[in-house]
Amino acid sequence: MKLNRRWTLGAIAALALVQTVAAQKAPPLTIVVGATPGGSTDTLARVIAQSMGTTLNRTVIVENKPGAGGNIAAQHVAKSEPNGNTLLMSFTSHTINATLFKKLPFDPVADFTPITMVAQVPSVLVARKNAPFDDVKGLIDYAKKNPGKLTFALGGQGSSLHLAGEQFKLATGTDIVNIPYKGTGPALNDLLSASTVDLMFASTINVLPHYKSGSMKFLGVSSPKPLAQFEGLPTIAQTVPGYHSQAWFGLFGPAKMPKAVVDTLYGAIKKAIDSPEYRKRMESEAATVPNMTPAQFADFIRKDVDLWGDIVKKSGATVE
Repeated sequence: MKLNRRWTLGAIAALALVQTVAAQKAPPLTIVVGATPGGSTDTLARVIAQSMGTTLNRTVIVENKPGAGGNIAAQHVAKSEPNGNTLLMSFTSHTINATLFKKLPFDPVADFTPITMVAQVPSVLVARKNAPFDDVKGLIDYAKKNPGKLTFALGGQGSSLHLAGEQFKLATGTDIVNIPYKGTGPALNDLLSASTVDLMFASTINVLPHYKSGSMKFLGVSSPKPLAQFEGLPTIAQTVPGYHSQAWFGLFGPAKMPKAVVDTLYGAIKKAIDSPEYRKRMESEAATVPNMTPAQFADFIRKDVDLWGDIVKKSGATVE
């Protein structure tokens, strides 16, 4: 009995040692983010990286490569070896850029292996606190009577928030001038000053702290249904039937990743986004956590390229 017990304990210790050595020898798994530290994409990547490191028993790091609407990071991952050691945490711009940019150094569909979506976040249409309207109908009426007078602050050219504005103008037949900014922060600050720009589509995460503060006017949410976090705020679709826009975030690998590698990574990511802590955090920020297999995410990406491509072409949206 004692001998068997000692043998079992010894075997367990040896196995733990082997696993530790293997983890130390395995190269780090790098999640490349096409945005600056501290933003939504970066934050999600870091939360998921921590969980994946524990699940896979290996080092997982986040590397920021901002610029060109996420294209710099995407190009880096597209040219990486498809061994599962380099992933891309991307967002809606990945599918928007397919049409918005005349030429890309990669194919947003063919050069990547979609793994899964990790979050979807709707946006909110807000206006300066002294705007001459209080709701979406009032905005549309004023914009039609004053074409070219109102301005949209763009926190990022080519972002889902940029295209949300283009989609809104197309659906309502309004002429509103875009004012590009180098980030959501500066754009939001100018809207809060109530003297520089008139309107903005902003992430729920960015404007939730201002709700009911009186610092800006909240006109409507871009989700199909009202959001509990913005109690009393109607959807834009109540005034503009069929209007719907939201950002998504997801993880990709380079093209031609082996199925076994994809399945392992998908399992680790799914464990991270299925955790009560992650879901509670997403819920508090009015975000949802989809349940997409790699095949379903790949199908979504193909359809999203077409969806945004149609909006880009019809609106004439461009990047400077």
